Amino acid sequence: MSFVWLKPYMPRGLYGRATLILLMPVITLLLVVSIVSVQRLFEGVTEQMARSVSREINLLLQNDTPIAAPGARKAMADALRIEMRSLPSEDLPETHTRRWYDFSGSVAIREFERILPDLAAVELPDDQIVRLYIDLPRRALELQFDRRRLSAKNAHQLPVNMVFFGVLMTAIAFFYLRNQLRPITRLARAAEAFGRGRHVPYRPAGAVEVRAAGHAFLDMRARIERQIEQRTLMLSGVSHDMRTPLTRLRLSLAMLDAEEREPMLQDIDEMERLLDEFLAFARDAAEGEPEPVDPVALVRQIVEDCARSNIPARLRSTEGEGTVPLRRAAIRRAVENLINNAVRYGSRAELSVMMSERSLRIRVEDDGPGIPADRREEAVRPFTRLDPARNQDRGSGVGLGLSIATDIARAHGGMLRLATSKRLGGLRADIVISR
Repeated sequence: MSFVWLKPYMPRGLYGRATLILLMPVITLLLVVSIVSVQRLFEGVTEQMARSVSREINLLLQNDTPIAAPGARKAMADALRIEMRSLPSEDLPETHTRRWYDFSGSVAIREFERILPDLAAVELPDDQIVRLYIDLPRRALELQFDRRRLSAKNAHQLPVNMVFFGVLMTAIAFFYLRNQLRPITRLARAAEAFGRGRHVPYRPAGAVEVRAAGHAFLDMRARIERQIEQRTLMLSGVSHDMRTPLTRLRLSLAMLDAEEREPMLQDIDEMERLLDEFLAFARDAAEGEPEPVDPVALVRQIVEDCARSNIPARLRSTEGEGTVPLRRAAIRRAVENLINNAVRYGSRAELSVMMSERSLRIRVEDDGPGIPADRREEAVRPFTRLDPARNQDRGSGVGLGLSIATDIARAHGGMLRLATSKRLGGLRADIVISR
């Protein structure tokens, strides 16, 4: 049997699910024990007590014994603590009466009907008294006695005790469980922070399995940081070593005629640009620490810088205000990459910023050819150039612009989403970061 329909109603957090796992057995046990106890106390005990009272009443109503005289019958009624009075037959009630929730009363009425043949009606108005109406051949009687003779004393104590100690033990278990879950939540926060490029202090604690997971996380984090550092140092060293011969070549070309050296200088400039892009890709997207940044002001400054560089980019709209913890240099690099990508394959770039309580979205749209939906995942991979999809006549590249923007968005706990611009018809790139 599939219980998929229950999934939307289940808690999503670890504390909620652990609490549910803790409470379900306790509540189920309380319900089962309560039902059994109610059946035992409010049915079995009530039946026994009703049978005992019925026998006493039968004995009281016998006419063929010496106690059948009025005085003897009154004395026995007093001894049995039963109030007895005569009433006209026409005053007898026609039906039994009880409160709708009086379950033990229904059991008592059933026993009275079974044992008392002359029973006309039973009244159970409250928890204090019971009235039985007897229709005898010569007269009708009303018998009244204490309700406690039909119900178990302090029958509520068992359910109350079960609920009280169930709640007490659940609270104790919850506090203990919270201490066991705290190391897991600390590990989750450390992993989430590392995924966003932050290095928070973490020390493994808790159960053996949680400690093992914590040590594995620390080892993984150290290996990743070491690999990133080695990659950056390697590419930085390569870039530095290659710039020296390129500088010598540039100086050597200065000795040639302008007509001969111009193509070679263009090749050297292209090589230096490629080195800069490789270095930007090698540089960690999570460098630096996040700081409160006004995204609207940052994007507006980027657009102003583009205008000074004659790059056709404009800020179309903004929505929301406030600050978001961002790495200013990294976000700037990602947005500039998207703008350069837009103007390289289109005629202009239009930006918009939308901030809500839960997310930040920086959108860059162009009027270029766009990227087919089935190749967008491929487009964000490093060193990928989609020649059929993009206009390569407008400029050359190594296929790192979208990859760098994707890494920066992921380092902030967000994502880069590619789609088709409904307004301009080209590519729409959204940097979406949760707040």
